[in-house]
Amino acid sequence: MDTIQHNKPGAMRTVNRHFIRHYAQMVFVMFLGMSALGLAAGWALGAIDSSWAELRDDAPAAMLLLMAATMTVPMAVGMRRMGHSWRVTNEMNASMILPTLAAIALGAAGLVDDIDTLLLGEHVAMLLAMFGVMVARPEEYSGHAHHAVAMA
Repeated sequence: MDTIQHNKPGAMRTVNRHFIRHYAQMVFVMFLGMSALGLAAGWALGAIDSSWAELRDDAPAAMLLLMAATMTVPMAVGMRRMGHSWRVTNEMNASMILPTLAAIALGAAGLVDDIDTLLLGEHVAMLLAMFGVMVARPEEYSGHAHHAVAMA
């Protein structure tokens, strides 16, 4: 496995570049998944005579959970394909699910009534939590070589 020698000139820039690139890749996959799986979820909701708009109005907790799933699943698949362990992948999954549960709790408690505010808060908290998980494990996200995991 290749490792970065931090005492070489420019090594820290390389580490930072890998870290930032990895974060950007995860955010890209998360939003790509939200688009693709969100479309599929919309079709599935239509098949049961429902819609995203109906969930938004009548079941905001279900909408938040479904949206979190459409972002978390593709990100987890991408992380596994990049060679991350289940432990690390599940830490990142938690960084997506915990803000969702917090948003649901805020809505259920009546502390935040506006669904758009809950959605914005959920997404910002997810992005910050993802970054926090990465900062907690810099060796995992700063360019050490991952070997592709066989997706059986």
